[in-house]
Amino acid sequence: MKKWKLSAAIVFAVSTLTLAACSDASDASDPAASYTDASADIGYEAEMAAAEMADAQTADAGGSAIPQLADIGVNVPKLSYTYEYRWRMAAEEIGSLQRRHASLCEQQGMGACQILGMTKTGEEADEVQGVLEMAVASRQARAFGALLEDEAQDAGAEQIAAEIASEELSKRIVDTEARLRARTELRDRLMTALAAQRGTVEEMVEAERSVARVNEEIDQARSWLTEMEGRVAYSRITVRYETGVPITNDFLTPVQSAVGALGSILGFMFAGLILIGSVVLPIGLIVWGIGKAGRRMAQGSDLSAETPA
Repeated sequence: MKKWKLSAAIVFAVSTLTLAACSDASDASDPAASYTDASADIGYEAEMAAAEMADAQTADAGGSAIPQLADIGVNVPKLSYTYEYRWRMAAEEIGSLQRRHASLCEQQGMGACQILGMTKTGEEADEVQGVLEMAVASRQARAFGALLEDEAQDAGAEQIAAEIASEELSKRIVDTEARLRARTELRDRLMTALAAQRGTVEEMVEAERSVARVNEEIDQARSWLTEMEGRVAYSRITVRYETGVPITNDFLTPVQSAVGALGSILGFMFAGLILIGSVVLPIGLIVWGIGKAGRRMAQGSDLSAETPA
């Protein structure tokens, strides 16, 4: 049936061409107009025949009649991710959970997770804080974060913050790669000139210095490129552990706050007394001694005045 439709479309186009030729023979008063009309009809019928052929081929292939567009090349953004998690728990549980998280990182292997730093400060009876920093392969960072959460929940920790941030590095990487290519080409041209040994001694020395400067810039650009590619390949995960009592609206909270404030007030009072005792008291004793000495001198002068000559 589809082949019949295609043949009918072609026959119709040929018939139209024949009628147009007959019209040209009968009407010679405007040959240009007749040629234009016949060409338009032939072009239209040819387009219709081509459309019928495309529809037939698409239907035979079992596909859709919608034309398929070619894939457009798109540069995937190069992002550097940073993850941060904060957990609150009892002071005596922080060290244990921190070690479990570190062991979980080591179990992933050096190619997937590396420990960058691990610290813990404070006494068990006081406020304790801990920090664990890791570099995790970017494709596994989200899944590894879920493993960290499972370990923390098993330890009874309360998650108080979770943050994911990213930095776009595509433009910087592309610019650095372009700079690296340009400097490499310049270095190659300078080396070619040096190999040819053309020019004066001063020019050759200046060319060698230029090569040294370009090599330094190439090394610097490669270092930048390596650092940025490393940030894209590995995400930084920071886990923070801390103690603290969550704020509640119970009866004891304001009482505890008042007792704490009272202790501070008493401390300031004792500090004031110590300050008075160490500064004011010695000054008072000096003033009292000077006054007493003055009164004695006054009494002595009075007695000498009353004694008869």
